[in-house]
Amino acid sequence: MRKYFPIVVVLGCTAAFAFGIVELFELRFAAGDVYPPYSSLRADPLGTMALYESLKKIPGLSVRRDFSASDRLPEKPQTVYLHLAGNRFEWDWLSPDDYRQIRDFLARDGRLVIAFYPQTEPQIFHFNGEEDTNSVKKMTPPRRARKGSHHPDDEESWVALEEEWGFHTAFRKLTPDGDVYAPATVVNQTDLHLPQTLDWHSGIVFTNLASAWRVIYTRGPDPVVVEHKFDRGSVVLATDSYFVSNEAMAADRHADFLAWLVGPARNVVFDEAHFGILETSGVAALMRKYRLQGLVAGLILLAGLFIWKNSTSLVPSLAEEKRENFVAGKDFATGFVNLLRRSIAPRDLLATCFAEWKKSTAKKGKKPSARLQQAETVFSSGNSLSNKDRNPVETYKKISEILGTRKQTL
Repeated sequence: MRKYFPIVVVLGCTAAFAFGIVELFELRFAAGDVYPPYSSLRADPLGTMALYESLKKIPGLSVRRDFSASDRLPEKPQTVYLHLAGNRFEWDWLSPDDYRQIRDFLARDGRLVIAFYPQTEPQIFHFNGEEDTNSVKKMTPPRRARKGSHHPDDEESWVALEEEWGFHTAFRKLTPDGDVYAPATVVNQTDLHLPQTLDWHSGIVFTNLASAWRVIYTRGPDPVVVEHKFDRGSVVLATDSYFVSNEAMAADRHADFLAWLVGPARNVVFDEAHFGILETSGVAALMRKYRLQGLVAGLILLAGLFIWKNSTSLVPSLAEEKRENFVAGKDFATGFVNLLRRSIAPRDLLATCFAEWKKSTAKKGKKPSARLQQAETVFSSGNSLSNKDRNPVETYKKISEILGTRKQTL
């Protein structure tokens, strides 16, 4: 048992280390702080898991996350697609394929909700060496091709979404409150059953809105939440995402506003792909898909048995006291001598060797019968003596002289 004690200790320490690592990852992923802010996988105040879990409990409402890397909108009709905490400049230019996808999605009774990441300080742009904090300006299309787009250098192939839909964005400063900024108050401008005021944690506002947009909330004269009807669908733009966070669900929840945001859709999709959280079809995903967990477990077991077989002998080892009289041989002759020493007593050695020699000589017929008789007489006389007076070596030498062979030492 003692010789297995170190192995048991090592296995126990390995198991404890693996358990600690698993627990650490479970704690991190349970809180969700490894994910970007406003991800529905985060359970801390900066996430939106509370809204996701709340919508899942509504009967008849299908809720899921979008981890696809294909950059495609859902095909199901009556779907609301929640693009939360996005960069407002992502929507300046779209490829024709992306823009066509949006129009097709809206034609299927889709509702696209785009809420920008809350911005508390102005973004500074440099034009001709001068700083400009005014974000209401025509941005140039990105110099890279997206899926379905034309050549990236062909600016006419891109769709300027702000120009196409008729809206622009600007920044209005928030009031400092110590190390943070105090939220602004936005006011409901409709007769909808929505909260009359909301706390707004972003300085982004909309400007130069087209007449097709319906203003829902304004910060002073500037809209911050607007809605646009397209065919059978609709688009909602909001300059803040705080109202969907877990912190807002606990401290400043407005269920009526969230219900209006989702609308009459029967399917809700949270966009996680724009956070960089993508689901790739790797080896592990394929194994789960085709249910190969049993095969992997069998291979691991087989590998363990192979390692065990090559590290430990299945034949029990000899006791130490039994191994003391064993002399390891270096070749077949030495092994034969060791076998004789272990199997034949010293007093019977000459008799055994002479008997075996007689058998082989009689078969071959190489020695004359007279010499054989003389050798047998010498052997009989030497073997008739008592054990004390018997000298097998001298008898062997006499027999060798009679037979005319070379003298050897036994």
